[in-house]
Formats: sequence, C-alpha cells, structure tokens
Amino acid sequence: SALNGRTPVRALLGAGAATATVALAAEQKQEVDHEAVRKAIAESLDDLDYDDGSFGPILVRLAWHSSGTYSVFDQKGGSCGATMRFAPEASDPANAGLEVARSHLEPIKQQFPGVSYSDLWTLAGCVAIEEMGGPKIEWRPGRTDAKCKHCCPPNGRLPDASRNADHLRAIFYRMGISDQEIVALSGAHVLGRCHVDRSGYDGPWVRSPTTFSNEYFRQLYGTQWRIREWNGPLQYQNPQKDLMMLPTDLEIIRDPIFAEYSKVYAEDESKFFSDFAAAFKKLIEL
Repeated sequence: SALNGRTPVRALLGAGAATATVALAAEQKQEVDHEAVRKAIAESLDDLDYDDGSFGPILVRLAWHSSGTYSVFDQKGGSCGATMRFAPEASDPANAGLEVARSHLEPIKQQFPGVSYSDLWTLAGCVAIEEMGGPKIEWRPGRTDAKCKHCCPPNGRLPDASRNADHLRAIFYRMGISDQEIVALSGAHVLGRCHVDRSGYDGPWVRSPTTFSNEYFRQLYGTQWRIREWNGPLQYQNPQKDLMMLPTDLEIIRDPIFAEYSKVYAEDESKFFSDFAAAFKKLIEL
C-alpha cells in the first residue's frame, strides 16, 4: 500500500510540502515497477573501485540523513521532499559526501522517471541493507518530491558525533524516536567507514564494513577503546589501531539506559535485526 493519506508522512506531506505534492501529482501517477527499481539498485551496489567495494553503506547513510531531519514539533523535514537536492541542505556539513550517493542513483532515476527521489533514496537504503545481509525492511511507496530550496528543513538537525547521550536524545526525540530505537539505529555503524574529507573522522567501525551484523555492538563491548592520538577530532581506536569509535558510539554503552539495549544486541543478533528493521521502517516513514 502507498503512503498517501498516512501520518507521520504527513498525509503526504502535509504542512510545508502540499505545494510540492500538487505540483508533482502528474509525475507520481506514472506507473512505477518498484520491483524493477529494487533490482536495478541491487545490481548497482558492488564496485571494487569504490571505498570498501560497495555503494551499499553510503546509500544507507543517504536514506537515514534524508529522513532524519523530521521534527514532530513543526512537522517539517523527513523522508518526503528529497530536499537534499537543494542548498542549504545539500551543503550541510553533516551531509558531506552524500553527493556521491545521489549521483550514483541518478541513472536509476532516469531509467525509472516515475519514481520520486524520495522513494528512490529510501528504497535504496532498504535494498542496500538487505543485500549486505541485513533484515528485510518493510518499504512502501508514495513519497513526493519538493520543487525548490524553500522546502528544506533548517540545517543542524542531524547528530553531532562529538556530543553525548543527552544530545542524541535531543536529536532523536525531536523525531519521535525512542531510546531503544536510537540504539538499534546506531547499529548501522556496522556499515561503511568515516572519511577525513567528509566528517573529519577516520576509519571503519568493524573489519567487515559491507556486511550487516551485530558486530558493531560486539566490538563496543569486546574491545578496549583508547583515545586516538592524532591531528583530528576526538575519536577512539582499538589496540591494533585499525578500528575506531566516535564519542557518540561509546555513549551507547556508557549511558545506563542505552546499555540495557546495546548489551542485548551484542548477544542476540536476531533481536537486533528485528528491532533495527522496525526502527528503520519508522525512520524512513517520518
């Protein structure tokens, strides 16, 4: 079933995006074979010349960052609109590097012009998770695209990796995300790596950054994390110096409430998969 008429995707999209919904109504009426779109995304993921050999991790990041701007207070931002196509959202430092993901998906958008960017970006995140061994994410079409920069949410709505648990709660509670969902979603750090020229941070969280698993949580608990001595922002490294954690990552085990969930996920991968799938579905429908 489509998302149309549903909250919190704001009866698609509700306040602030009604004009975009009307303006693109004709485009959205085009028939889209979403299974064919899904297949095209899956076939595009592997590339030995890119990063760790897959575009999967950065597509997950695109889906998350394009959805994680939602606010329950003004009901703006979120997965509808694909406003990262415009400045100022495209130039938000938190979105550095995501032009790679957007450009990667552009040929698929051209192949399937009836699919909205909003649907394409969120579906790509789900397909990437599944293709990298993660849980199947329930995904539904129906998001529409904004037409101009005036629909962009304000910058600064995404998490700052240098901060603490209170900051994480402030960011995610604004979206209507619970403590348990914060921890589950943090498990996506099992994928990909940080790049100095994007976030300022450097390195992968795990040794298999294109495989979805509970390894992120197992590393958090099973490793002695030490402050990395380098000419960069505060981050932590393992004794072998090949893995890293961000300050917000360690909050997932230091905060007593977050730790209740992260301990479970470190020990029970199936529970993590189940909770992550539910939390990610909620995220991409904000």
